[in-house]
Amino acid sequence: MTLDLADSMPEDGCAGALLGRVWRPGEPAGPSPVAVRADGVVDLSRYAPTSAALCARPDGVELVRQGDGERLGGVEEILANSSADRRDPSLPWFLAPCDLQAVKACGVTFVSSMLERVIEEQAKGDPDQAAEIRAAIASEVGQSIGHIVPGSAEAARVKALLVERGLWSQYLEVGIGPDAEVFTKSQPLAAVGTGSEIGILEKSTWNNPEPEVVLVITADGRTVGATLGNDVNLRDIEGRSALLLGKAKDNRGSAAIGPFIRLFDEDFGMDDVRTMSIRLTVEGTDDGFRLDGASSLDQISRDPLDLAGQACGVNNHYPDGLMLYTGTMFAPTKDRDAPGQGFTHHLGDVVTISTPLLGALRNRVNHSHRLARWQFGIGALMTNLAERGLL
Repeated sequence: MTLDLADSMPEDGCAGALLGRVWRPGEPAGPSPVAVRADGVVDLSRYAPTSAALCARPDGVELVRQGDGERLGGVEEILANSSADRRDPSLPWFLAPCDLQAVKACGVTFVSSMLERVIEEQAKGDPDQAAEIRAAIASEVGQSIGHIVPGSAEAARVKALLVERGLWSQYLEVGIGPDAEVFTKSQPLAAVGTGSEIGILEKSTWNNPEPEVVLVITADGRTVGATLGNDVNLRDIEGRSALLLGKAKDNRGSAAIGPFIRLFDEDFGMDDVRTMSIRLTVEGTDDGFRLDGASSLDQISRDPLDLAGQACGVNNHYPDGLMLYTGTMFAPTKDRDAPGQGFTHHLGDVVTISTPLLGALRNRVNHSHRLARWQFGIGALMTNLAERGLL
């Protein structure tokens, strides 16, 4: 798995305010927020020791564009060293661009993925039954709910109709009901960045990537930027019971975020996010399989700022901000191993999630228990920053 400028950067290069995070080798080694610029990667820890703190600063965009700091290397060389199977630990590499922020996710925000969740539930996690149920569900409700505004009077009428037909589901409740699904995807500092391995459970036989835009939200509720995310999902486990959501969603390496946060400025904002088309490519290294797909945020059922407001409104607060996955419409159904069984990952799959204004997030699939043990948590970060004189 290689990472280079052509495949990783936004189409306008470093024109935007790109905030990254780099692991710095040396004594003591540790992470630093960095500016990703045409002339190199610049350490910004003198202004803010964490990504969360820098995102919260009102002058964050200015610092990313012009803040002075140590140049850690060129963007291309640090990207090249960020691939897990090509990494030289004596050189810097990119991490997930977030750190202390909570990592939350919204589910069932697109009609297509909502119907796939209903299928998972009806199939009880059995992919053999999925094709038949998919056809039955689509014939009953596929055309009738595509343009319903969640929580509206029309949505309530459709709910009553589906209940009468015995087709109502908890996934339809959060898909077209008044309240969005918001859950904890990962712990602070546990997300992996571009080039790192992502994890699935060894016992899972039906799983998939979920390509999403991730909003960057500060403690006071401001959405200040966006990046890409892979909400790795175990469909068989979630399909057995919605109460197994944590087991299906929150595992070692199951949250990938990156490559960089693009902060909102005069040339990039929420309107750009609302019209983004997200591309997904899965390349199998053991069978030559290739999956290509795309989804557009203009098909989302709930506005991204509505999702942000539901995640961190008056009833909940995040002192270090949060990263919010906004959901996906892409639920891969292309058969891979057998007719009617749809898609599931193989070990070694290379997953690339991309969009022109945010670049590309690239990761390789492995079993979660084979990934390096996560040990650098909040306590370790505080100790590390103190040792480096940044607190």
